[in-house]
Amino acid sequence: QVQLVESGGGLVQPGDSLRLSCAASGFTANYYAIAWFRQAPGKEREGVSVIRRSDGTTRYSDSVKGRFTISGDSAKNTVYLQMDNLKPEDTAVYTCAARTDYSSIFTLLRAVQYAYWGQGTQVTVSS
Repeated sequence: QVQLVESGGGLVQPGDSLRLSCAASGFTANYYAIAWFRQAPGKEREGVSVIRRSDGTTRYSDSVKGRFTISGDSAKNTVYLQMDNLKPEDTAVYTCAARTDYSSIFTLLRAVQYAYWGQGTQVTVSS
């Protein structure tokens, strides 16, 4: 049974950093890509970042580019999202998602591309 478990959320002040973790288990084959999505109250879900397992290729949304860094530890089947210089508009529930087959990296910030989802972790940025 595939499981994605997020951790690392919390309440921080503007300008602070957080690192989220997404631990993947239960895949019969290696996952192809893991992405982070976020959803704030009253807003649509947004694809934030994605990493492709095979070669570490990454992609970011414009809203987080330069502030967030995604990385993966294949041995631990864990993907991290380092979030620096956090802003109040980063407040949201952050959820990781995985897919097991190929798709162009340019499509992988779309929620429809993912069959497996975690439960989410809350990130609140407030002074």
